[in-house]
Amino acid sequence: MPGVLSRRSTVKLGAALAAGVAEGHGAAARAAVRRGGKLVFARGADCQNLDPVQATAAADLWLLPNLYDTLLAPRVGGGGFEPSLATGWTLAPDGLTLTLTLRPGVRFADGRPLTPTDVAWSLDRARDPANGPWARRLAAIVEVVAVGTDAITIRLGRPDPSLPAALAAVNAAIVPAGRVAAAPGGKLAQQATADPVYPPGTGAFVIAEWKRGQVMVLRRNPYSWRRAADRAPLPYLDLIELPVVADETARLAMVQSGAALGAEFVPDAAVAALRARAALRVETWPSTRVTCLVLNARPTLGKGRKNPMQDVRVRRALNHAVDKQAIVAAATAGLGQPMTSYMSKATPLHAGRREPYPFDLALAKKQLAEAGFASGFELTALVEAANRSQAQVVADVQRMWHAVGVTLKVEAAAPAVFAARDRAGDFDLLVAAWSDPIADPAPVTAAFAYSPDLGCLHSGWKDATVDALFRLTEVENDPAHRAAEYRKLQEIYISEAPIVFLYETPFVTVWRQPVSGFVERPLGAGLFAAVSL
Repeated sequence: MPGVLSRRSTVKLGAALAAGVAEGHGAAARAAVRRGGKLVFARGADCQNLDPVQATAAADLWLLPNLYDTLLAPRVGGGGFEPSLATGWTLAPDGLTLTLTLRPGVRFADGRPLTPTDVAWSLDRARDPANGPWARRLAAIVEVVAVGTDAITIRLGRPDPSLPAALAAVNAAIVPAGRVAAAPGGKLAQQATADPVYPPGTGAFVIAEWKRGQVMVLRRNPYSWRRAADRAPLPYLDLIELPVVADETARLAMVQSGAALGAEFVPDAAVAALRARAALRVETWPSTRVTCLVLNARPTLGKGRKNPMQDVRVRRALNHAVDKQAIVAAATAGLGQPMTSYMSKATPLHAGRREPYPFDLALAKKQLAEAGFASGFELTALVEAANRSQAQVVADVQRMWHAVGVTLKVEAAAPAVFAARDRAGDFDLLVAAWSDPIADPAPVTAAFAYSPDLGCLHSGWKDATVDALFRLTEVENDPAHRAAEYRKLQEIYISEAPIVFLYETPFVTVWRQPVSGFVERPLGAGLFAAVSL
């Protein structure tokens, strides 16, 4: 299966990939494109920290892959990995030694050659818990060894099938050995020199200027190793100007007027009008973002009330009583799609094939009656104050559940109070959203389904078989076995219905014609290497 290394797998890539990954996508991969020029792209938020090891803000993670490369890269549509700085990799039969062959001829943006020592140093820094919050993703590593001039060996203390995803995550990006970004308040690795500016990467671009909170300018990396499908060097652009425009109306106005050629964070409600304008093009990209209702499954709710949702028949009934298509239409202007599992379709090893609980009021009433609640009951939805999207979803569900005798009240809480009550499991139900941090199903499964971690989104639901299956997936390197374990795990979870499955949503950008070639990965990285004007 994509994204998982088997015990005896050796990944060998064709000559074209070994020479350089073809990164031209769509129109940008055509034989003749315009080379050069400056792109102005309006962003909704500025970066906070561009040290790959310490960056956590979405705006940082979105931009960093343009500056720094990882050994592997998530596929654009999800579901696995493709070569980046590594062109081949071999996992030992015991699952404890991974050897990666490095791409030849790669240079950092300052012209210095990339060496296995740089790779080993970067991974050692990334896996050190003292250096950032992402180290746990690389916790299975006990040693990284440079091998000759073109390879590294990673030794593990235990099998870890999610390691390829961790090596493809931006926190595992490769920087020159001994050099890190000067980030206020950030702890630096031992024997590291803080750069007055950010250290050079091997990405398609470098930072030419940064006025924090106002604008960032990227310049083409003259040493970029990337090649388009026609073997032309990438990137095409000379410069990218990224003004920060927090107001969504102002961002769209810049594109409509031509002051910007593209913009992110396009509101769903604006898409139809933008698509009607011939000069503009709206692009949607698969994402891993899912939105659901978390149902408290404990025997009692607040003040010792008997909890009807501890009965699986009630949880199934609540799912059947929600018209997911109507929710999608209202909440996402039709851009989203109903969830088919607790993970998105873009998450590797997703196994849902259809909407698990179609809208069926008659079946919902029947299930409630079988559970002893023919007359219905009352629940309270906890929402964040001033969160319009949560309020809209709950209002729609409130109306739908009324048809089966379930009265849904709404309680708004300040964000800090909402978060505290969520963690404490002090709620009847609430709206939750999730996006994957790496291209592997382990994080989302640990959050939604594995009770020892977060108590299944703090719901109190637990299933011994699901917990056991998840533990197996964490050490299973055989792709077929791991896929089967995840398929069974998802089947049980769907049948138990600890959540109301709502919808998943794409990333949306808008462009002026004829700009093309932009790519957005499901984890939320916007890539400009193949963009042309």
